[in-house]
Amino acid sequence: MPRSSHPSFGIMTAPMQVEYADVLRVWREADRIPQIEHAWLFDHLMPIGGDPAGPVLEGWTLLSALAAQTRRLRLGVLVTSNRFRPPAHLAKIAATVDLVSGGRLDFGIGAGSRPSHPLARREYDAHGLPFHDAAHAVEGLAESLTVIRRLWTETEPFDFDGAHHRLTGAFGNPKPVQRPHPPILVGGRSAPVLRLAARHADLWNIPGGDLADVVARSALLDRYCTELGRDPASLTRSIHLPVSYDRPGPTRDAIAEAIGAGFHHIVLGLPDPYPADVAHWVADELITPSRPAAPTVG
Repeated sequence: MPRSSHPSFGIMTAPMQVEYADVLRVWREADRIPQIEHAWLFDHLMPIGGDPAGPVLEGWTLLSALAAQTRRLRLGVLVTSNRFRPPAHLAKIAATVDLVSGGRLDFGIGAGSRPSHPLARREYDAHGLPFHDAAHAVEGLAESLTVIRRLWTETEPFDFDGAHHRLTGAFGNPKPVQRPHPPILVGGRSAPVLRLAARHADLWNIPGGDLADVVARSALLDRYCTELGRDPASLTRSIHLPVSYDRPGPTRDAIAEAIGAGFHHIVLGLPDPYPADVAHWVADELITPSRPAAPTVG
């Protein structure tokens, strides 16, 4: 998936402190708006913002439901925590969503929440999930990316004997609709994760914020691609930018800065509650003013 000279825009609806009907309304509306090309959920089991005891919907289950209720949007989880599910199980879940959606899945994955985030950390203890250090998490992610890709593409059963994952007679059927497999998006900013992105990803995503740091991370990713003999331009740069309904100007400024820095896959994070006609507002107030003007002929 080479970098496009034209940015693509999507929305992110974090499924916490909201109802299924709220998210479905926004996604159905966005599905009818050509300027919005992709839509995303997150992967947390408890809220990481707002009321700690508030509702949160499971990302992949919700994604499958939304895949069945939309027709055009590309869709994904930004990003799946590799700590939550064994890779063979995750490969099956993702292949199923690709089938349900008719081949619209972008497969987003990362190493999992960092230990310094207490609201994210508590969901591991609450669900009986182990929480190892960052090095362990990155090593596990590397193995998972290898296993998932093989399950999506290989036509015979195989064994895998890794340090973190061991499979005997592993085989994936049915395969995803997209061949050789759905685009892989790796999210994260640490150097070890960037190395994995350079090796495995079609897209790399990073949260916006300190643009100088974002640009430096992108340059480091360029270096890792070059070391692997990969053209850095073949890896699409993606950025998540928070949206303010009351102050769209700063959001437009952030979009322009990101595009100028080479990020052409823009994910606009929508805060809850979602206003009526919010997808149309995003298209009119944020996307249309941010698209580069078409060259004049004459």
